[in-house]
Amino acid sequence: MYTIGIDIGSASSKVVILQNGKDIVAAQAVQFGTGSSGPQKALEQALEQAGITLEDASAIVATGYGRMKCEYTEKQFSEISCHAKGIAHVIPGARTIIDIGGQDAKAIKLDSNGMVQQFMMNDKCAAGTGRFLEVMARVMEVPLEEMQDWHDKALAPAPISSTCTVFAESEVISQLSMGTSKADIIAGVHKSVANKASGLAHRVGIQELVVMSGGVAQNSGVVKALSVELNLPVMVAPNPQTIGALGAALYAFESVK
Repeated sequence: MYTIGIDIGSASSKVVILQNGKDIVAAQAVQFGTGSSGPQKALEQALEQAGITLEDASAIVATGYGRMKCEYTEKQFSEISCHAKGIAHVIPGARTIIDIGGQDAKAIKLDSNGMVQQFMMNDKCAAGTGRFLEVMARVMEVPLEEMQDWHDKALAPAPISSTCTVFAESEVISQLSMGTSKADIIAGVHKSVANKASGLAHRVGIQELVVMSGGVAQNSGVVKALSVELNLPVMVAPNPQTIGALGAALYAFESVK
């Protein structure tokens, strides 16, 4: 039996295909989100990877910011539920989830059965999200995927105190004009992101094991900065960007098993 989870975010689209509710036979992410061709492209790529057609799927569940606009299913689950479901599947001992995506961040506390006890999301500001990192990378003329490499070269993270992306951009420009090294600025940017995520986590109540999901979890500099902020080790989920889609695929399986 094949089930499909589609996670339509604001900045990207992710699809996971499960076989018999446990084996991941396809996982794809496309950097175009709701209102774009991203969901269709991600689904097509996942179907090709799995070697099946849409008609082979027993059930499809959508999640994410654009879930209500998904044309492939009438079944939707919240991002919170799907991230909890996905993490509990791949890391059963997880108790705190920190998910940082393209334009939002969330912290989720789980009980011993992997059920959601509490959660918090950031406000409608891009600070502390993937979009924030994209803006800072552009200002510093550093490819986004290389920021983690610069982080490890830092001697002293530069203070990036603003809670607003626009003002933080001005701070970075000022740091550059003063001759602060790019490595120190990038470490400061990562610390700023980690500080905001840490605040959300403290509000839900941190319990070990702490696991990070979402696209930003692929940046080891942010993961390291978050571990320092929390004073706890932070584990990165396997294929962190597709965890929400995995949870959706698991819910799809439960709906038909």
